[in-house]
Amino acid sequence: MIIKLILNFRFGLFDFFRIKFIKNKVSKTMPKNIENKSIAIFEDKPVRRIWSKKDEKWYFSVVDVVRVLTDSVNPQVYWRVLKKRLLDNGANETVTKCNGLKMMAPDGKLRETDTADAETLLRIIQSIPSPKAEPFKLWLAKVGYERLRETIDPEIAVNRARENWQALGRSQKWIEQRMRGQEIRNKLTDYWATHEVTEQEEFAILTNIIHREWSGLSIKKHKNIKKLKGHNLRDNMTEAELVFTSLAELTTRNVAEKDLATGLDENVVSAIKGGRYAGKARNDFEKLTGKKVVSRDNFLPPANRKKMSLRDKNNKIFRPQI
Repeated sequence: MIIKLILNFRFGLFDFFRIKFIKNKVSKTMPKNIENKSIAIFEDKPVRRIWSKKDEKWYFSVVDVVRVLTDSVNPQVYWRVLKKRLLDNGANETVTKCNGLKMMAPDGKLRETDTADAETLLRIIQSIPSPKAEPFKLWLAKVGYERLRETIDPEIAVNRARENWQALGRSQKWIEQRMRGQEIRNKLTDYWATHEVTEQEEFAILTNIIHREWSGLSIKKHKNIKKLKGHNLRDNMTEAELVFTSLAELTTRNVAEKDLATGLDENVVSAIKGGRYAGKARNDFEKLTGKKVVSRDNFLPPANRKKMSLRDKNNKIFRPQI
């Protein structure tokens, strides 16, 4: 009994200091008028973007666009050189319209990067010699138009997501689980937004806590296991991973509602409790089935997978598991 009390005290103290540490890491730098971060896909390559509620338009990562158009191994340097050339040629307005906004980097951290709206991007694209320029312009017009329609009729976004997943070969069961999970996620973030959790950095911190508690991994490490770079983790989860992610977020919201959690500190406590409950369920599931929930499997297109086959003396083909 005494040992149990000591252990409970130790873990309670550990969680207390975790909360304080997390709180100290939060910076209040995200503009209030920026919301709804997402990633758009052009020819299987991610382009980060942010929707501005105030301006009612998308802002795209310029570096991502440069990467897509040039296939450069170092698009940051390419953009830096191009930006100087634009300034030297008198295109000051184009450069000054590129706003520095924080976006999620491949390492899972929010980093400031140059962004531009569609009009400014079109001017930049004119300075990049690329056979992909014209197809990209059409794509840019398409994704911008779709977002405007979606603000009027949210069902369009739901149907488009379903169609995209079907086109990518996802099973109907996977699609239903993914969409249910997104609904649970939306209800959780709605709760946060109405209970004094308003910064994107805080959303990211709480999400990572929930994920670490149920899976034993940070989001970054989970993506590394799946060999994801700039891809959406949930879009590359197995059905089991989606189920336990949903369980963790559903439990977190219910705990927060029961405790009337308000602000980052109190919602961190709810996130730990909700994620930890799902983590215990995952352990029980793995013991019962003998199967691990966290998987290396992903849904990356074949071009992004390791292209390798080995033949033995009998000329049999062995393909490595990804």
